[in-house]
Amino acid sequence: MAQQLEILYNGRCPICSAEIAQYRRQAEHAHAPVQFIDLHEATLAHWGLSADQATRRFHARKDGQIISGFPAFLALWRELPRMRWLARVLELPVLRQMADFGYNNLAAPLLYWMHKRRESRKAG
Repeated sequence: MAQQLEILYNGRCPICSAEIAQYRRQAEHAHAPVQFIDLHEATLAHWGLSADQATRRFHARKDGQIISGFPAFLALWRELPRMRWLARVLELPVLRQMADFGYNNLAAPLLYWMHKRRESRKAG
């Protein structure tokens, strides 16, 4: 029997939090087996991640396997009835490569940079 999908996200990122809130509503409405965990409240050692690693990328865990980056989004979207179509489309080889490239080289680095900037302003 498959376990529920666990999603590790950055609750201090306003963009991430807004997106996760939408996914959470969809999951609750569909009774999807998804649990959302703020990385700042998680025991990251159970994920095998440092705090820096956890904030750099989106992570999921299912059946004990850690999924990171764009594949973690695909795992989440597959669980949400309203998002399954997007997962199917973006799993197509060329589109998946493009989406993976965009996430790894644009979205994730930009969100990480924004997070570090927010955190340094709080500390300073």
